Amino acid sequence: MIEISTSILTIEKENATKTFYDLETAGTDYYHIDVMDGKFVEKNTESIMYEYSNIIKQMSNLPLDIHLMVENIKENIDRYIPLSPSIITFHYEACKDEQEVIKLINYIKENNIKPSISIKPNTDVELIKKFLPMLHMVLIMTVEPGKGGQKLIPETLQKVKELKKYILDNNLDTYIEVDGGVNKETINMVKEAGIDIAVAGSSIISAKDFKLAIKELK
Repeated sequence: MIEISTSILTIEKENATKTFYDLETAGTDYYHIDVMDGKFVEKNTESIMYEYSNIIKQMSNLPLDIHLMVENIKENIDRYIPLSPSIITFHYEACKDEQEVIKLINYIKENNIKPSISIKPNTDVELIKKFLPMLHMVLIMTVEPGKGGQKLIPETLQKVKELKKYILDNNLDTYIEVDGGVNKETINMVKEAGIDIAVAGSSIISAKDFKLAIKELK
């Protein structure tokens, strides 16, 4: 059975606290926090996601799965360290070179947080293989980052398969997460590709019954 990381990107602010509570009782494994800066991606969610993360930390022990879709990675890591997230994911494409990637991975680890790298649909998975022994997780974007409710790009699952084979062949302990267009219609092909964690947003948040929606994905 896979784990579910529920993206809180589309929740209504006035119902936020109740929604977080309902998601926890419904059995989500993580709260997925989509941090966007309006530069790396068009949308800017920095202030609202930080506000939501603080609310969650006050009411829940469930882990925060932070996804930084930002240019200024270090500054955002520093902002979230006090909230003790479980995982911080940053984008390979936002780094200027390999040294920066390694430095950020080590910095996240030094703060007792699990490091993860994400790649966009058009980025070759080959570019991140060398970092896998250092990583807790890799996040494969199955849509273009920055917008909710998009349709999953099937070709991106080929990357998941390639990554899974590489992880198994090299006896690595790295998890694979996918984000984008995950719903009950696409979940089976996503699972077959070899994922460990699926990010789902609108397919859970728009459902009448969170528990059923999560169960159907697991």
